[in-house]
Amino acid sequence: MSLADDLRPRRKVLLASDRQDGSQELAQILSVVGDVSIVPTAGLPDHPQNQFNGVVVDIDLRSTAAVQLVRRKLTGKAYENLPRLFVLSGSLHHGATQAWALGATDTIQRPFDASSIQKRLRAVLPDGDEDEREAKREALNNGVSAAHKVMVKIFSKLPFGNPLTLQDVMEAEGPILKAIKRTSIKDWLITVGRHHNHTYRHCLFVTGFAVAFAQHLGMREEDQRRLARAGLLHDVGKAFIPLSILDKPGQLDDAEMAAIRKHTRLGHDALVAQGGYPREMLDVVLHHHELLDGSGYPDGLHGDQIADIVRMMTIVDIYSALVEERAYKRAFSRIEAFSIMEGMGGKLDKHLVQAFRPVGMGS
Repeated sequence: MSLADDLRPRRKVLLASDRQDGSQELAQILSVVGDVSIVPTAGLPDHPQNQFNGVVVDIDLRSTAAVQLVRRKLTGKAYENLPRLFVLSGSLHHGATQAWALGATDTIQRPFDASSIQKRLRAVLPDGDEDEREAKREALNNGVSAAHKVMVKIFSKLPFGNPLTLQDVMEAEGPILKAIKRTSIKDWLITVGRHHNHTYRHCLFVTGFAVAFAQHLGMREEDQRRLARAGLLHDVGKAFIPLSILDKPGQLDDAEMAAIRKHTRLGHDALVAQGGYPREMLDVVLHHHELLDGSGYPDGLHGDQIADIVRMMTIVDIYSALVEERAYKRAFSRIEAFSIMEGMGGKLDKHLVQAFRPVGMGS
C-alpha cells in the first residue's frame, strides 16, 4: 500500500462471487486498495450507492442462473453510477461480450496479475477523498453514455428505418463537452477504448479528439458543439456497410475497400433523406476522406474546395485510426502517428496538423 492510500479514507469494494472458495485470492488482492465485502450473487444489495465505491463480479458467465441474478441488479439504476468490473477467464471466448451486456465498465483477467489489478482499482474507484473526483467521473460517464446512445441510434436503428434526428445528436453535445472539459482527452480515450465494437470505438475516439481540439484552440461553445456533432456523424454511412466488412479481422481486399468507400455517399444521402441537417454536417459526412491534393474520395476535391471543419475532421479521423489497435494492425505510438501524418505532405493542412499536435501528444 502506498503512503497516499494510507492517508485517504479506504475504498469500499463489493465483491460478488459464486465460486466455492468465495474468490479469496481476488479478495486478498483487492484488500490492498480497499475494504472488501464478499457476497454471493443473490446477496447483491438493492441500494449500494452509499455503501460501496465499486463492484467486482466473479461469477461463472456460463451459468444462466448466475447471469440472470446479476443482470437484474447491475443493469438497474441503483448501480449505474458505480464502476462494475467483471472477472473473465481466458478460456471463455464470449466472456467479454457477456460482461459488457451485463453492464461491465471494465474487466479483470484470470489468471490474476495482482499489481495490475491494484493499479486499475486505484484508477477507476473513488477513494472518498474529494467530491471533485466523483463529479469528474460522473461527467465522464454521462458524456460517454450520451455519445454511445447516438452510436446505437446510428448503427442499430437507422439502417432499419428508425429516424436519427438532428435533435438526437445535439442532445449529446453538452454532456460530451462537459466530460472532456472536466476530465481530459486521455480519460475519455481510456473509457471509450474499452468498447468491444471497434466501429463505435473509432467514432467515439474521433468525437473526443474533435472536441478536445476545439477546446485547445479556445473555440466558443457553439463551435465546440459543431465539432462534437461532426465527430458523432462523420461515419454515419458505415451503418449501411455489411458487418462482414466492418468487422473483418484482417485487411480488406479491393472489392471490400470499394464497398467501404461508399460509406461517405451512403451517409450523406441518408441524412439528406432524413432532412433537417445543416449543409455543413452533410459536407463533413460526404467529404471527410477528401485530401488537399485531390487524391481523396468521393469527389477528388482540391485545396479551397475543402472547408475548414472538414479539414479538421480529416486530421482527427486519420490520427484516431492510426493510434487505435485493430485486429489486423497494432496501434501506432503518438510519435509514429504524427510522423506518418507529416509524411503525407500536401494532403493535409499542415498548420492544422501542427495545431492538433499538443492534443494528440497529450492523449
